[in-house]
Amino acid sequence: LEITAIRDVTPVPHNGCRPPKRPRG
Repeated sequence: LEITAIRDVTPVPHNGCRPPKRPRG
């Protein structure tokens, strides 16, 4: 419950598996 929430908020909420600072996907 902790790792899942943190992992889904630390890297990226719901954009994929890359940082929200990349115009590419």
